[in-house]
Amino acid sequence: MADAELPKEGKERVQVVKVRVNQAFFRTAVLAAYDDRCCITGLQNPQLLIAGHIRPWSTDEKNRVNPRNGIAINALHDKAFEHGLLTITPDYRIKISSVITQNKKDPSLQDLFIKYDQAEIILPSRFLPDPELLDYHNQERFVP
Repeated sequence: MADAELPKEGKERVQVVKVRVNQAFFRTAVLAAYDDRCCITGLQNPQLLIAGHIRPWSTDEKNRVNPRNGIAINALHDKAFEHGLLTITPDYRIKISSVITQNKKDPSLQDLFIKYDQAEIILPSRFLPDPELLDYHNQERFVP
């Protein structure tokens, strides 16, 4: 793209959007159940954690605010979970996709993902992730 084609200014417009009502409840319940700790790495910094949905908000209305449809997970691993590059099995083990594990020589992938393959997640004190929802993620979202 040539410099002449770049926008000359940032603009704003008014927009009507849908807002997720009760999302704050979901986040509070999930993070509290995990003691504000990532279920994969143990990272304990709420600003870096997501209350991730196992079955996405957009596809499962009845489980949108169900804490058993949630996991406390750091932002990087949440992105990988959403794209099926990692999953959690119904017996609460982490599975890493071959898309990542085929790059065993990449030290970043080794340190951030591969070393967690087959490890158990850090379990919450309550609201254990629903095994049926985890099975859905393994079958429908995970890229083996």
